[in-house]
Amino acid sequence: MASLTVRALRGVLVVLLAGSVLLQTGLVILLAIGQDDPDDLAAYQLTLARVITILGIVTIQIVLACVWRLVTMVRRGTVFSHAAFRYVHIVTGAIVAAAVLMFAFAVVLAPGEAVPPGMILLMGGVVVAILGVALVVLVLRMLLAQAVARDVEATQMRAELEDVI
Repeated sequence: MASLTVRALRGVLVVLLAGSVLLQTGLVILLAIGQDDPDDLAAYQLTLARVITILGIVTIQIVLACVWRLVTMVRRGTVFSHAAFRYVHIVTGAIVAAAVLMFAFAVVLAPGEAVPPGMILLMGGVVVAILGVALVVLVLRMLLAQAVARDVEATQMRAELEDVI
């Protein structure tokens, strides 16, 4: 990967991480000062929605950190190793966790009249889309596994060739 591309991607990752931290901080402050009526269903839903949103932002931050690490491995030329699988597994787990959180968000907002049923159905579609992204990452993991296997095989063949020569 070209140096300019790596720097551009890292710049995007920094901006996204900084934005997510600011958003998360604002939500934590809103949650801490929450002056909602504890007996009100809408206030309870709002509190749960804020907590789920904060956890959802954490999943995004985990993905950003793992992508940063994978980009570092690409820059160093070590991405085709077994160490990369750890980060790919964490990304897959974070994406699945984000889907579960989105489903929980829809469940929290479903009762009452605050959110129309069509919006809840749309959130269900987003859950399916998020799980689709997890499947894409899983397919990319399989491609990484094939590349690592080919790299190990090439290294073994080079060693055998050196022995013959």
